[in-house]
Amino acid sequence: MTIDEVVREVENNKIQQIQCLYVDNGGIVRGKVSSAKTLKQHMVGGIGLTPAMQAMNMMDELNLDSGLGPVGEIRLIPDPESFRVLPYLSRTASMMCDMVALTGNPWTVCSRSFLRRQVDHAKTLGFRIIAAYEDEFSLAHATPEGSYVPLDPTLCFSSSGMVAAHAVIADIMDALESQGIDPEQYYPELGHGQHELSVSPREVLQAADNQVRYRETVRAVAAQHGLKASFAPKPWPDQAGNGAHIHFSVWDIDADRNVFWDPDDPYHLSMLGYQFAAGVLAHLPALVALTCASVNSYRRLNPRSWSSAYTAFGPDNREAAVRIASVFWGNEARSINLELKASDSSANPYLALGGLIAAGLDGVARQLPPVPPLLVDPATLSDAEREKRHIARLPQSLGEALDALEKDEVLKEALGPDLLTAYVSVKRSEIAHFRLHDAEYEFRQHFEKF
Repeated sequence: MTIDEVVREVENNKIQQIQCLYVDNGGIVRGKVSSAKTLKQHMVGGIGLTPAMQAMNMMDELNLDSGLGPVGEIRLIPDPESFRVLPYLSRTASMMCDMVALTGNPWTVCSRSFLRRQVDHAKTLGFRIIAAYEDEFSLAHATPEGSYVPLDPTLCFSSSGMVAAHAVIADIMDALESQGIDPEQYYPELGHGQHELSVSPREVLQAADNQVRYRETVRAVAAQHGLKASFAPKPWPDQAGNGAHIHFSVWDIDADRNVFWDPDDPYHLSMLGYQFAAGVLAHLPALVALTCASVNSYRRLNPRSWSSAYTAFGPDNREAAVRIASVFWGNEARSINLELKASDSSANPYLALGGLIAAGLDGVARQLPPVPPLLVDPATLSDAEREKRHIARLPQSLGEALDALEKDEVLKEALGPDLLTAYVSVKRSEIAHFRLHDAEYEFRQHFEKF
């Protein structure tokens, strides 16, 4: 869409407010609202924003050691391609924004621009990346005491769970479809009140935009039903965690061909696919600082919890960090993909997907040898067996993951010094904040924020 086409859509739909959104370094969706009358002006000239907003953590604490403070200004530039009418808010639409410096260049601390750079890097190699998030979320009732209890205590995949959540899930699916997000399948998950609704893959920048829309939609529609929806990685200490697994594949930029496909490989994965997976695994201890981005995330990444706790790789291995997803009959060449399980919705999706691409393409560039597929739960192996297979335990805290990120030259170069400094500062401030409080406080804050 062009700017003028967006203006016409606003007029035709009698839109009054346009949410101009971005995701900050704390993983929180933020933004400003443009009126319909000033939208064209804002799409051309931008919306003013203090750089300090990218130094805010999830508790709205400003971190001056990030290099960002009260001095200066950037612009939020709404992307016309991202315009969507919101079905859950009257006379309202949304757009995703790029952050632009006053020089007119992409701001070095803009996460959406970071993802764009990785997309452009892939293009120079003749590739385009297709991805989809596979989200889990918890539905709950608020209690008079201010806590949350699951919507229902039904079992995993149970039909009674489908009935209990039918009304809200139906409205969520309708709302997603109206925004061009295609639901693929739904089911109640293992945790009480936990549900999974997967959507169709898209070009990677749109996949990140769709992840923002998905989170916003689920929470807004749930609220209309008197429910609280949370994507917190570990919503309750005694229930399963919420993941946001990333399915991804690499395609030839000049042809409609999935270059992960190899009909002669036992698992139908090409050598390029094995190299990409090897790159992801090599950088995974650092990458999880971007994909599992909260203090609460590391309560989920435990052995034998189907969330992945080791740098393992295997076909349809739900305990492997990177899984070769089996192909679907009649659509084999197009459906081959890899799944990153060490990912959740506390992450900024632009940082998570950009980091994933940078890691995978490093494996391709270095032609890393294929990692032998693991056909057992890595937790069942002895320490010596895991060491022999080069299977390492993932970081067990956000602090450990940030330490790994600050030592990873590939991801550091991809992020750039400004974004890296701001991100690490924000995340270390969250660690410091929650260190001062008990576990109950941590669970509640993540439940409410995500």
